[in-house]
Amino acid sequence: MSQCALQGAHNNIVERALKRAILHRKNSLFYKTLTGASVGDLYMSLIATCIQNKADPFDYLNAAETHAAEVARDPGAWMPWNYRQALSMATAPPAASSA
Repeated sequence: MSQCALQGAHNNIVERALKRAILHRKNSLFYKTLTGASVGDLYMSLIATCIQNKADPFDYLNAAETHAAEVARDPGAWMPWNYRQALSMATAPPAASSA
């Protein structure tokens, strides 16, 4: 590959992801228990996945908590990349039945 082809190349996405992981590693020094560290890792993973999928982590976690029963029934429908569709179906009014 020529030098000209690489001039526009950058790795900002990778650097941002690494920065997030390094910051989490630094903050994880203050967990008091292994259980607390596991929970912190879980939330960090969820937040990073939300950011990668252009979902607001706060909205996602609120929706998952608000609809905990639906999440337990079908966790795959409530992943950060497709939870908006499940949320719209969960909040949609029930269809009128013909009697």
